Amino acid sequence: MMNFLVKTIANAGALAVAVWLLDKITLTGGSTGEKAVTLILVALVFGLVNLLVKPIVTVLTFPLFILTLGLFTLVVNALMLLLTSWVADKLDLSFHVEGFWTAVLGGLIVSIVSWALNAFLPDKD
Repeated sequence: MMNFLVKTIANAGALAVAVWLLDKITLTGGSTGEKAVTLILVALVFGLVNLLVKPIVTVLTFPLFILTLGLFTLVVNALMLLLTSWVADKLDLSFHVEGFWTAVLGGLIVSIVSWALNAFLPDKD
């Protein structure tokens, strides 16, 4: 359970950095507390999307991973971020990613920041 909470907090932090750095990834809302709750909910959605959808997409696009020497990972991460934005919209969460190239850059930022945070945060259950 602790590992799940740590990964969710790391994803929320990574998404916050992407919102902060990129103008076309938006998080609207009232107070800072409301934005923090929204970020945690979006991080949960992002985690579920990565848990359920990403492995299927990865298997189906495996030849493209080999052909591009792994660079296709950027496209898959962008698609997962766009899917998260779509699901967040359906759940009335105020998180939106505008455009594919913004999602590519946002996916790269989220991956790097999440990796860095997970390296420093404890991962024991």
